[in-house]
Amino acid sequence: MQVANYVVDESITSLRLDRYIAEKLGILSRSQIKVRKLQARINGKSVKLSRLISGGDRLELEWEEPEASFLVPQKIPLEILYEDTRVIVLDKRQGMVVHPGAGNKSGTLANALLHRRLSRSDGEGSMPEGFRPGIVHRLDKDTSGVIIAAWDDAALAFLAAQFKERSTRKTYLALTKGIPPQKSGTISTRLTRDPRDRKRFICSDSNGKQALSWYKVLETYGDHALVALRPKTGRTHQLRVHLRHLGCPVLGDPIYGRKDAMFPEATLMLHAYMLTIELPDGQGSRTFKAPLPARFRTILLRLRRSVRSSF
Repeated sequence: MQVANYVVDESITSLRLDRYIAEKLGILSRSQIKVRKLQARINGKSVKLSRLISGGDRLELEWEEPEASFLVPQKIPLEILYEDTRVIVLDKRQGMVVHPGAGNKSGTLANALLHRRLSRSDGEGSMPEGFRPGIVHRLDKDTSGVIIAAWDDAALAFLAAQFKERSTRKTYLALTKGIPPQKSGTISTRLTRDPRDRKRFICSDSNGKQALSWYKVLETYGDHALVALRPKTGRTHQLRVHLRHLGCPVLGDPIYGRKDAMFPEATLMLHAYMLTIELPDGQGSRTFKAPLPARFRTILLRLRRSVRSSF
């Protein structure tokens, strides 16, 4: 059980207690508040989490520790872009699964982060009780690039709130088979699961969740294009489905793509290139970039050569 005491900032006039904990204190997210069975007292009296608080109120909070992690720490090489005592920013390689699941119990980013955390502990091989890698967002297995994780619950809640409020800025790069109909634009649809294949998603006019993506064509090479994308929402497979919706799926996409005679060996050409986010160090927003991987550079070189040779 964790216990913490706070005095509400005088600038607060009327705010729900659960919102204050998640958004102002940042010690637990709204979902964590429920999972950890948080209990609260205001000025010595037990209250519901919907209670309104004001400046000067004295808070006494108690919540359960997370269950011990079932993950096994594994020493897996990581490309670290940035790290401090609260967060770690990585360049995830293509093919690495983020979280364990059916058929992927080991070799995941979560396993690697557990090992990393163990190596950063007190030097005697101890692990903080109940520690879980605080992976804030996800990338598909075959999408490479920038991903951020937290080393403690408060940092996790701080980062997660920015993704929820859509105040982060994520930029992806994709090589497409086909060229978008306009040089730039916004794609707004609903995404729902394909009733014929539950592993796929499709665009819908009325079903599913709203999905919004911005794109800009950076270069074209005959029937291929290099496209920058910024997702405004964070739906599963969003960018891949949206590019297919435009008629130019991601090159090498095994689910939404189409065969390409020029690059039959291509794997998914989608890369999380840049992330702008505020860190819990109080220093404001930071931007992190993951360089284009070799698979991108190789195909781009061939495309640019093919364009030059056509003149």
